[in-house]
Amino acid sequence: MNSNKLRELFYNHEGKLIHKWDHYFEIYEKYFSKYIGQELNILEIGISHGGSLQLWKKYFGDKVNIFAIDINPECKKLEEERIKIFIGSQEDKVFLQEVKKNLPALDIIIDDGGHTMNQQIVSFENLFLKLKNEGIYLIEDTHTSYWYEFHGGLKKASAFIEYSKDLIDSLYEEHVLNKNKIKINENTQNINSISFYDSIVVFEKKLRSKPFHLRKGSETINPYVPKELKKPSLVLKIKQRIFGRTNTFKKNDKGKI
Repeated sequence: MNSNKLRELFYNHEGKLIHKWDHYFEIYEKYFSKYIGQELNILEIGISHGGSLQLWKKYFGDKVNIFAIDINPECKKLEEERIKIFIGSQEDKVFLQEVKKNLPALDIIIDDGGHTMNQQIVSFENLFLKLKNEGIYLIEDTHTSYWYEFHGGLKKASAFIEYSKDLIDSLYEEHVLNKNKIKINENTQNINSISFYDSIVVFEKKLRSKPFHLRKGSETINPYVPKELKKPSLVLKIKQRIFGRTNTFKKNDKGKI
C-alpha cells in the first residue's frame, strides 16, 4: 500500500478548497490506512469549503459514509451521495445529542471545527462514545490550546491540551490510590490510548479490561531492591517515634505488636 496515498491525493487535488498542514498526512495514514476500501462511517466536524469531504471519499473508497457538522447553513449545499451534513454548533450539547440519534456507530471522528477550547472539549465528551470499539477520535489544530484568542494559553487548566493530559491519569485508574483526584466515567473507561503529535491529539476507543499480571518460572537469585525502596514505611516511622527504637516491634504471645 502506498504510504503517501493521502498526501498525493491532496497535492493533486483540484476540487473544493482544502487547507492542511503537510505533516498531518503521515498521522492520518498511520490511523486511517487500514480502513481503505472497507465499509465505514466517519464524522467530520468543520466543513469549510467542502474539500476535505471530497478528499475522504477519494481516499477511503466507494464504501465510506461521511457525516459532517458545521455551523454555517451554507454548508448544507455540499451534501451529495454518501455525504450527510448537520447544521449546528459543536459546543451545543442538545444539538450534538440530536445528531447522535441520527448517526450509525462511527469508525472515525475528526474534529476540524472551530478549534476553541470549549468546542473541542464539549464535542469530545458528547461524541466519543458514538465510536465503535477500536474507533479513532482525532482532534486537529490543537496548537490553539496555546493561543489566547481561542481561549487557550500555556499550562492553562481549561485548554484542551491540559484537559487531555489530565485524561492520561485515567489510564492508570487501577493503580491510583486516591481515585477521587482523577476523572473516572464511561468516556475514560473506554480510552485505550492517547497519542500526542504536533497539533494533533488521537484517542483510540476500546473498553479497558481490568489489568492483571502473572509470575511464571522459578526464582534463581535474590532480587535486587534499590536502597530508596528499603526506607521504612510511614507506619513504621510513627511506631519508631512512639516506642523510640525498632527492636520494640516484636510480637507478644497474643500475636500483637
